[in-house]
Amino acid sequence: MVAGAGVTQPFDLVRLSISERVCVKLRGDREVRGILHAYDGHMNLIMGDVEETIYDVQIAEDTGAETIKVNKRNSEMLFVRGDGVILEHSGSHLQFLLYLMQNDGSV
Repeated sequence: MVAGAGVTQPFDLVRLSISERVCVKLRGDREVRGILHAYDGHMNLIMGDVEETIYDVQIAEDTGAETIKVNKRNSEMLFVRGDGVILEHSGSHLQFLLYLMQNDGSV
């Protein structure tokens, strides 16, 4: 990604993620990783070659000990509803944000 490649709004980072592998954090202790094919202004996403990870946190009543059960499933294509999206990122965008913050102190 080129520094300053037309990034003026948060959705610009999503636009630059089209056809890239991204990780999307979702409500309900879930995340999906896959290739972003499309999005809209509500943050609805269409993704391909997706791996969904569901974290099931269980607390033992007697000891209070926490156990995390991890379930994974794969899908060729997935529609992610925007109201469940917490964060979308790809490695290159995180590096780009760090670059911007180091060079001018803002995003």
